Amino acid sequence: MSDRVTIDLKAGVADVRLNRPEKMNAIDPAMFQALTEAGEQLAKEPGVRAVVLTGEGRGFCAGLDMASFAGMAKGGRKPSADEAERRGSEGGLLDNANEGPATIAQSAAWVWRTLPVPVIAGLHGVAYGAGLQIALAADMRIVAPDARLSVMEIKWGLVPDMTGTQTLRHLVRDDVARELTFTGRIVSGEEARELGLATRVDANPQQAAYDIAMEIASKSPSAIRADKELLNAASLVSLEEGLRLEARLQGSLIGKPNQVEAVKANMEKRAPDFQDPE
Repeated sequence: MSDRVTIDLKAGVADVRLNRPEKMNAIDPAMFQALTEAGEQLAKEPGVRAVVLTGEGRGFCAGLDMASFAGMAKGGRKPSADEAERRGSEGGLLDNANEGPATIAQSAAWVWRTLPVPVIAGLHGVAYGAGLQIALAADMRIVAPDARLSVMEIKWGLVPDMTGTQTLRHLVRDDVARELTFTGRIVSGEEARELGLATRVDANPQQAAYDIAMEIASKSPSAIRADKELLNAASLVSLEEGLRLEARLQGSLIGKPNQVEAVKANMEKRAPDFQDPE
C-alpha cells in the first residue's frame, strides 16, 4: 500500500487517513489503489473493532484529481500506462476489480461498506464528488458545521460512479437525491445533517468520530460484526431472508464466550474483556 493512505491501529480502532494534503486528498490512481488495499488489509485483521476514516490537511477529499479531468478533456478515461503499472492493472478505473461486480473506482468506496466492522467518517473542509461517495459508503458521517459536500460529478459531465447512487438513495429522499445529483449543489455540514447525508454535526468531526469508534470497540466484537452484516443485508434481501439471517446470527452469538462475557460484565458492573473474532 502506498503512502496515499495511512493506518494507525490502537486499542481496536483503526485510524485511516487519506494522505495527500497538498492536493486536498484528491483521488488519483495511486489513491484508488491505496484505499482499496487499506480496506482489504483491515478486513483481515481480527483485532480491528472499528474504523475512523478522515483526511489529512484542510479537507476530507476534493474529489477526482484535476489531472484526470484534463485527460478526459482530451478524450481519455483510462489512466496512462505508467499509472496503470503503478496500480498493478492494465485496465481503466471502470474495469472490474478482482473479477467482482465492483469496478476499480467503486471498490475504493465500497470496501468500507463491506468491511465487517463499523466505519465512521469524519468530514471537514470539503467532500466533493469521489470524496463524498467514499464517505457515503461509511456507516456514519460526522461532519463539521462549515464543511462543504457535493455530488459534484455533473459539473464535469459525469455521473456518480463510485457506488454513490447505491448509498445516497438509502440516506435521503428520492427527490433530494435527484436534486443533489442533477445540480451538483454544495451543501453545508448543517444542511447535510438536515437532509440525512450526515449522522451528526460536530466542530471537531475527527475526534467525534474517534470517540464513537472507541465506544463501539468496547462492545462485543462478535455482536458488532453480526450487527453490520444484518444492517448491510437489510436493504438487499427479502423479509423472509432477513428474518432467517437474524435468527441464524443470533444463534451464533448466544452462549458463546463474548456473549457470556457481556452478561457477566454487566452483572458485575465492570468493563468487559472480549475476545477478538477468529
